[in-house]
Amino acid sequence: MAIVNPPNDTGYFGWAYDGVDHSIAGTGGPECRDFISPKQKLIETTVFILISILEMAWAYPRLQVPDKVPYTERFNAGSKRLLLVIMCLTYGIELGFKFATRQMIWILNPCHLVTMVQIYLLAAPPTKLTMALFRMHMHMFSGATLALIFPVVNTRLLPFETAVYWIQHGMIIVIPFYLMRIGGPFKTEALKDMNWMIFTCGVLYFIYWCPIQYAAYVSWVNINSMICPAVSDPFYGPWYRIYHGTLQGVLIAIHGKTYTAIAKIFLPPQVESIQNGQEVDTTNGHAKIH
Repeated sequence: MAIVNPPNDTGYFGWAYDGVDHSIAGTGGPECRDFISPKQKLIETTVFILISILEMAWAYPRLQVPDKVPYTERFNAGSKRLLLVIMCLTYGIELGFKFATRQMIWILNPCHLVTMVQIYLLAAPPTKLTMALFRMHMHMFSGATLALIFPVVNTRLLPFETAVYWIQHGMIIVIPFYLMRIGGPFKTEALKDMNWMIFTCGVLYFIYWCPIQYAAYVSWVNINSMICPAVSDPFYGPWYRIYHGTLQGVLIAIHGKTYTAIAKIFLPPQVESIQNGQEVDTTNGHAKIH
């Protein structure tokens, strides 16, 4: 398939990526696209897609969600609606920056996908689907933690653009704990249950190595470092994707379970009752059964 030169693309999708500055190392361009040979790309992609399919096929039959999702009056709390408004405003501003700079393609980055999932969770009704997405998303935001520890803000030049970066990623970390405090459909699986983590890892691998890698290759934009390593990458070299893919699986496993274990320490005692189908009425000490 012929590849259009994205910097000179005047077609339908130029608005999505022709604002990306390829003069900044690691953002993209022809050298970035050709950093790895096509043969190596094909082999690596085939291996990781097979791994993703095996993980999803093995874990999916073992995923468990209660037949009846516990209900809690906290589900409709005003603070939840306020958090939804703040998250929507923050993400709306971020999308505005992307449109203004003609770099909309960056919304394919994993943190943007997690943001969209969290917006859905804050707005969705208490159903089995909501609980399933919540459990999956608990293993999806390790990248946000890395983004806060190793921020990449050198391409954010508009006023308030850097601040939005910090606000968005900070909220990605805070929202799961807030949802856990609500209870109801926002109940994590047991810490020893690895099925949700394995299934989510397979889903993420498939997303990274199929649609994201394809979009990065045809647009010459280095989405999620799928076509070339960042300049500061400690694994800089032709095999960096192998290292990243391996460590990513380990990080997904460690981050999700560690976050859950730490969060549970700070949850109020009544949350466990809520998640078991009871809501504690702290005014008279009795529990409401739903």
